[in-house]
Amino acid sequence: MRLEEFLETSARRAPEATAALEVSGEAISYSALEEFAQDISTALSTVGVGSGDRVGLSLPKRIAALASVFGALKAGAAYVPVDYSAPASRNGYIFNDCGVRAVIVDRARAGLLKKELEGSWTETEFPQWGAHGADLVVLARRDEATAAKAPELAYILYTSGSTGRPKGVTHSHASALAFIDWCSQEFQPKAADRFSSHAPFHFDLSILDIYVPIKHGASVVLIDADAGKQPGTLARIIAELGITIWYSTPSILHMLTTYGKIEDQDCSRLRIVHFAGEVFPIKHLRVLMERWPWPVYYNLYGPTETNVCTYYKLMAPLPESQVAPLPIGRKCSGDETRVVGPDGRIVAAGEEGELVVSGGSVMLGYWNLPERNAEAFLDQDGARWYRTGDIVREEPDRGYIFLGRRDRMVKRRGYRVELGEIEAALHRHPAIPEAAAIAKAGKDGETEIVSFVVWTDTQPFSLIKMKQFCAENLPLYMVPDRILSLPKMPQTSTDKIDYQRLKDLS
Repeated sequence: MRLEEFLETSARRAPEATAALEVSGEAISYSALEEFAQDISTALSTVGVGSGDRVGLSLPKRIAALASVFGALKAGAAYVPVDYSAPASRNGYIFNDCGVRAVIVDRARAGLLKKELEGSWTETEFPQWGAHGADLVVLARRDEATAAKAPELAYILYTSGSTGRPKGVTHSHASALAFIDWCSQEFQPKAADRFSSHAPFHFDLSILDIYVPIKHGASVVLIDADAGKQPGTLARIIAELGITIWYSTPSILHMLTTYGKIEDQDCSRLRIVHFAGEVFPIKHLRVLMERWPWPVYYNLYGPTETNVCTYYKLMAPLPESQVAPLPIGRKCSGDETRVVGPDGRIVAAGEEGELVVSGGSVMLGYWNLPERNAEAFLDQDGARWYRTGDIVREEPDRGYIFLGRRDRMVKRRGYRVELGEIEAALHRHPAIPEAAAIAKAGKDGETEIVSFVVWTDTQPFSLIKMKQFCAENLPLYMVPDRILSLPKMPQTSTDKIDYQRLKDLS
């Protein structure tokens, strides 16, 4: 089965049911969404997109973006969504890296993006797509794409890379379905449900947001980037649009309880609250559960490479004895999990080690990175195990307890961030010969990123200008909270940057 079949089936079963709605109230039925997606598919085929190609998506969170996802799939391609707010240079790198055959972009960003694409491109508008697609432009490659065909792919999600360049996580229809089918079994979605779609489409949380409701004929509430950052607006959306299943990072739920005045809104139709992407501080979770005592809560865990591979279910109230972060729980999505030591051997029960995952929901691999793939997987007992890089301990009654990261990868606002990518961006500044980034616990337990630079310009160091430079070279969630100028970087005895010293200086 392929992912686009969910839309086709639901459109036949309940053509007039609401498939998606925007926070403005704009809505589209299943039959209309299916027709829109088919029109996009036809247009993509016309410009040369076929089975195994990639189609880039650079769009704000609207109905047109959802239709474009299914349109790309219907054309036999994999979709490659990017952060709409990120610099055109970063998005251009992603599209060039995976050899997209076409890009669907809104008219306002088409010119800037086109300058970053390698090769020769045409630009076409499709006015017949109607009001929902009025601002869409298709950039199509004139010359033949050189990247290989990959017909098994459904989507590629690019995550922060340790080399300073993002890397593409490739998922097949089968790996997505392994997760989606588990969601169906565990959450028992109904056609009457309304799912929040808070995560942007380039974030792996979106896989649940898009496909689980569409599979069951439910409604997707598309929350755009502006609304997604306003707690008062989010609280009203949940209440007024009758959201029944919520999914976001813990930081968004913390923002809701702190600033959203959720106690003043009728959110009683919520029946499930999912959170994932980062640790949920217990004091913040406790407040949420006191204000929303009726839903079932799920702590969902899994890097982009595995979809969701473990889960922990709980109900309010949270016991007073619970002071440590929640467990990430037990395996799901039909996967197998185990804990291994540095040598790859399984550790004794109760000992800490790295969590590795094998099974249907695990990615195919990183796009065009054979050496990175060799490092990322462990071949053991006739299976291929993905090394998550997360250090855990298994307890008999609660499952896995997350203890920390193996490397310098951190989670921030639910996104995975490689500190090396921030450093690489800072190094692009002509007046910065040396740069370093560290992560530390900020107030309320949230991750704070502090960068250090050696400044060589004759002009004084300007924090405002440096923040502007970072915003032009990094997605907003990767821009450091603080940037400090040093006369020189502290070094270890082996002439490496002394990161521990930098933590002391921060």
